[in-house]
Order: sequence, then C-alpha cells, then structure tokens
Amino acid sequence: MAVIRIGILGAGAMGAAHAAAYASLPEVEVAGVFARDGVRARSAASLCKAEPFTDAGALIRHAAVDAIDVCLPSPVHAAFVVPALEHGKHVFCESPLALRLDEARQMRDAARRAGRLLQVGLLMRSVTAYAHVRDAVSSGAHGRLLSLATWRLGSYLRPDAPDRKAHYGDPSTELMTFDFDAAQWLMGRPARLSASAVRMADGTPGEISTLLSWDDGRHATITASGVMPVGSPFSTGFRALFERAAFELRMVFRGGGPPESVFTIVDEAGSPAPVALQGRDPYEVELQRFVECIRGRADPELLDAERAIETLELSLATQRALAEGRTIGIGAAHSEPGGLAP
Repeated sequence: MAVIRIGILGAGAMGAAHAAAYASLPEVEVAGVFARDGVRARSAASLCKAEPFTDAGALIRHAAVDAIDVCLPSPVHAAFVVPALEHGKHVFCESPLALRLDEARQMRDAARRAGRLLQVGLLMRSVTAYAHVRDAVSSGAHGRLLSLATWRLGSYLRPDAPDRKAHYGDPSTELMTFDFDAAQWLMGRPARLSASAVRMADGTPGEISTLLSWDDGRHATITASGVMPVGSPFSTGFRALFERAAFELRMVFRGGGPPESVFTIVDEAGSPAPVALQGRDPYEVELQRFVECIRGRADPELLDAERAIETLELSLATQRALAEGRTIGIGAAHSEPGGLAP
C-alpha cells in the first residue's frame, strides 16, 4: 500500500486537529505544515512528525506531496485551493468552502480541469449520531422524517469572548453551514427559505433562525448564535422527528476535550432512551475517507465540493432573506435523500 503524503496549510486549532488525525491513520504521512508564524508551524508539525513551512507555495509545489489540506480562513481558501489543484494535488478544504459562490465554483471547476479530488469538511456527515439518523431515513424504520430542528450556539461575535476571532464570519456561514448541509443530507433540497435575526448594535446578525420548507409539508429550523453570554459553553444539537419516533442529540463543549454528548430516542414505547453508539473522532473519519478516495476505495460523492456549494447557496439565501424581508425560493432538488451517497 503506497503512503499518501499530505501537506497541511494552517496551524491553528483546525490545522492542529487535522495534524493529530492524520497521525492516527495508517499509511499516511504529513510531509509538512504551513503557517506564516514559524513557532505555530513547528508546534502543529510536531503533532505528526512533519516539517514546518513558512512558505505555502513551497509546500504546494513539494514533489513528495500528494494532497493539500486547507485549514486557513474561508475568505482565502480559493487563493490556495486553486494553485494546489493546478499543481496536481488532491485537496481537502475545511468548511465553509468559500463565502462567495463565484469562488466556490472556481475551485470546483479547477478540480474538474485538473482531474483531482476536491473534498470539503462537511463534518456532520462523519458524526455518528447524524449518520445514525441518516440510516433511519434510508431504512424507513421509523417512518418518514417529518421535521428537523438544529441549534449551534456560541459567543464568538462578542468582543470579549474567549473564542473571538476577527476573521470569523456571521452565523449564516460560520455556524449554519454545518446544519444546512445536514438538513439537505437528511431531507433533500428544500423548496423555499425564510429567516429572522437578532441584530447587534452595528446592525449585523448576531443570532439567526432559518426555516427551510419542502413542498410536501416537511420543514427544518436551523438556529445559530454568536452572541450567547460570555462564559457559556459552546453547544450544538438536533431533534429529528419521524412519524413513529424522535431522536435528540445534545452536545456541550467545555475546555479543549471531547464534548459532553447525550443522544436519545423516544418511540411509541414512551420514555426517552439512550442510543448507544460507538463513534470515532469525526475528523479522523472524514480525513480517512479523503485518503481512501485518493486510493480509489471510497466514493467521493459524500464530501464532494458540489455539496458544499449547495450549502453555501442556503447561507447566501439566508442573507438575502434577511436583507429583503421575504421568503426566497430555492432551486430544483439535486436528489432525494435516499439517492445520496451513504
């Protein structure tokens, strides 16, 4: 089995998480980690016994590198993804893929021209609880999935928040990306979208709720906040209502460790019961899939850039709905949920 050699662009929290994940995978080697700050580059590189780089172009051009993993801020993704593809590298890019549709399509088209993979970190597809609900949708064991409610709540937009970062976007892209993708993975393409927001002093959205609607009466409510009180832990979760059961996931992140997670089902028998699942680190799951796609052993459809573009369209439609104060129609469905990659 040939060793797949990865170059990581970015040595922040996400770059470090990816470096650690690759270090756990068999027959994978991180050849280098880039950061403009040499200290950060060395710190992340030490997690996977890689060479630190302070020149991204040198890592992209490195002859021994098979693939580039982009963990840089979303506004600059295209500036690194496109050259990597043009240099014949496969690319894994963190979410959101881009903040503008033209840049997202530019990256997708560059991958097609180069005949290389462009995979995107649609992380919820690698989280065990979401995959469990997806399996329930496919099997029909609990009837049809009627509605979905998700939440992703943080304080990152507050100036004094410990997770504050100047390059973070508003909740429609920074947070809702993950849940828009999950909703489409589980329910297919919605027909229309409406949104409401709590705005900050400068008029920008601080907390957003978006309602996705389908022509057959199904709906999903996606809520994301960047203005929770400082000190409140980041939390996320969902409730998925089927005809004969409901699943609920609650995750609370405290400190730097794994989240406190509770996943339950309520069915026709009555009281909530825990759903026992054994899951791996979702970063390991999605990055192993990327590597297996490079080897030709996995279907790249699950994390394909086209799925990220469909998600970005919902983020931009949310922004438009807020600006125009009206319901926005969404394009024709790409597929029903049962037709998507498992």
